[in-house]
Amino acid sequence: MADPDESAEQVTPPRYYLVAPTGLPNYGDELIAAMWLRHLAEVAPDADVWVDTHSPGPAAVLLDGLHPRVRFTDTLWRLCWEAPSEEPWEVASWVQAAVHNPGMAPRWHHGIELLATADVVHLVGGGYANAVWPRHIGLLAGAVAAVKRSGGRAAMTGQGLLPVRDETTALLCALADRFDLVDVRDDPSAELLSVSTGVDDAFLAVRPELYAPADDAPEVMLCLQSDLVEGGAAKLAAMALSTLRSWKVAPERIGVVEGVPRVDRDVYALFEQEIPGARFYPFAEIWDGGLPVSPGQTWLSTRFHLHLAAAAGGAPGVAISVRPDYYAVKHRSLAALGSGWTVHEDLATVPDRPTGSGFDRSAVEDYAAAKRAIANRIYPEPPPAPRRLFPRLGRS
Repeated sequence: MADPDESAEQVTPPRYYLVAPTGLPNYGDELIAAMWLRHLAEVAPDADVWVDTHSPGPAAVLLDGLHPRVRFTDTLWRLCWEAPSEEPWEVASWVQAAVHNPGMAPRWHHGIELLATADVVHLVGGGYANAVWPRHIGLLAGAVAAVKRSGGRAAMTGQGLLPVRDETTALLCALADRFDLVDVRDDPSAELLSVSTGVDDAFLAVRPELYAPADDAPEVMLCLQSDLVEGGAAKLAAMALSTLRSWKVAPERIGVVEGVPRVDRDVYALFEQEIPGARFYPFAEIWDGGLPVSPGQTWLSTRFHLHLAAAAGGAPGVAISVRPDYYAVKHRSLAALGSGWTVHEDLATVPDRPTGSGFDRSAVEDYAAAKRAIANRIYPEPPPAPRRLFPRLGRS
């Protein structure tokens, strides 16, 4: 007599393929990747989930256990790096050709074949697909080539696409048109693609466990990066120290947060002897224990996602734009949503200390709900039969 289990139809679990710049680590990128994995653990715990990232080993450790069936690879990032040129048109063309003909990149043949079975290829939020990193346009190109092979769907959420080179605009728009869902986080990106403006993916991650107990949170918090700073780290250090002196903040009431290990300690190291008693919060501490945020603080941050998280926790601050064509767009998008922060773009001047508060709690809830609606369009609960998981999506 046949075993009933053997005669029953075998259901293949859906395969979700996330593309994310996680594992560096970078607080914002890790926060977004972790959020999507937690969401998928809730709505699709039985799905096969792959995260394609430039640093799959560190990412696997940082994000371990957030989804019961998650695994990590770096296929699309490798293809972007393997392209014979940094010119975006050539990168996009080469990556698409390689996805359709894996023999062009035999070292990643099996990874490409895996990618080409995905029901969903999802570029999660962030500001990594733009002219700052021209090879990354291959991530979009690879996604659309993969779903053409698989018959799946391509989605991008919470994207910041500025700056963009004039000669790349037509290519970027053409690739975006081949996505089933397009969600961007700032007005210039929305205008570029002729879509409506959404919000950053990290709003869906704002929950109580994001924050550390605020009993002994410092009065003023700093997050100062040394990478991508026009004018150099010393200029940023001078501006930050002058600001602290102008605001008359006692050194022992200052905290320094590291959003990217070492990169966000270098500027502080230039003037830490001038603020003895300041407390340093390494990335590992804030990742494991939460951000030390309280509504009575004032923040001074170059990092976008520290701006978002601190403002969502009720703290006002100053967002320092260290590269106007990139960071100013990002920080202004949050200010326009009501973060309560000022955006300061002149490293030669001292900003006024802001008053008031961060985001209204109701606004944060609204932004999280908007992002949850986007998530439900990509990953409906419960999922229907594999391989056609949602109808063709309108552009958001």
